[in-house]
Amino acid sequence: MGLLVGLLAGGAPSALAAESAVVLLYHRFDDDRIPALNTTTEQLAAHLAEFKSGGHTVLPLAEVVEAMAQGRALPDKAVSLTVDEDSATFVRRAWPLLRKAGVPVTLAVATDEVDRGGPDGLSWNQLRDLAQAGVAIASQGAARLRMAKASPDAVAADLAKARERFLQELGRVPEIFVWPWGEASADSMRLVRQAGYKVAFGQHSGAAWAKADPTYLPRFAATAAYGEPDRIRLALRALPLPVTDITPADPLVRANPPAFGFTLAEEIPGIDGLACFASHQGQVRVERLGPRVEVRMSKPLPQGRVRLNCTVATLEGRWRWFGWQFVVP
Repeated sequence: MGLLVGLLAGGAPSALAAESAVVLLYHRFDDDRIPALNTTTEQLAAHLAEFKSGGHTVLPLAEVVEAMAQGRALPDKAVSLTVDEDSATFVRRAWPLLRKAGVPVTLAVATDEVDRGGPDGLSWNQLRDLAQAGVAIASQGAARLRMAKASPDAVAADLAKARERFLQELGRVPEIFVWPWGEASADSMRLVRQAGYKVAFGQHSGAAWAKADPTYLPRFAATAAYGEPDRIRLALRALPLPVTDITPADPLVRANPPAFGFTLAEEIPGIDGLACFASHQGQVRVERLGPRVEVRMSKPLPQGRVRLNCTVATLEGRWRWFGWQFVVP
């Protein structure tokens, strides 16, 4: 069971709250060599304090995934923590704080990087010790492959290699996959499902919703400026914007700019306030016809990773949030 670090002030959670959780994404700790990937331990300690003061329930990611798959209600303001990379800073700086606070965490690793070793990474012995201490291990494949751009054969081979190494070193294969670089495509999502993973998480923002595609769920970054108090408080209180029929459903851009759209799965109070923002373009045009929302970008997306965020305020002062990450070849 997860750690209950707060209680609701009163009232039953909304249906969307019961079907969703916020998943936070960390990388490295007290390591400013790549500032965008760094979270200071002061920030992390502030996040732990916010979980308590904000009435959040911190749950193991596997418990959130299971509840969503089985249709069981989650507590309002449920949150899970994930860390990408096998950085030694996790053991040195973050894990002592998390362990003392009794907060569960999932660590996603690429097996080739663990095999290479070195002072900046974690060894298989350390990962076994962490798993024994309660840290959940997720997979990023073998080579942290850019799977949206790799061939299906290369993706399948990478997943098979990682599976073998996890079995050899940990005795089991993780059930949770984390997209390296947050990059996915329709072909790689199919292969991840075929490899037996229950869910896969990206690096686009938003609250994870039980009825969304389980192979491309969002996480809020908690690094650098995204880990500052106002931003983390905003993310932790987020609710999903419930969307279906996403087109194109493939995050890999085939026609640029993409004619992107989605359908609202239910009536959303205040939906006239919906606004969408794309990287490098700022606010983009939104057209609505009933529950259908079409997002129109004014110019082609630049090469690489491009994020889209669509948000609308709730009557209670929280935000419903839908995020997406395009991969532009």
